[in-house]
Amino acid sequence: MLLTIRETEVLHLIAAELTTGQIATQLGISVPTVETHRRNLLRKVGVRSVVGLMKEAIRLGLIH
Repeated sequence: MLLTIRETEVLHLIAAELTTGQIATQLGISVPTVETHRRNLLRKVGVRSVVGLMKEAIRLGLIH
């Protein structure tokens, strides 16, 4: 599974417990774009929720 640089940034900000709006502001992108990145992350990692995404990201060593 290959994540884009932006997806990796969004993943780390989700792990830091930032809201969608905060992520959008920090990255200078729109809220719908953040939501698209989140959906793509869920699909690529093969999970159905952000909790599942965090668990799998830790297991894969994508986040600490």
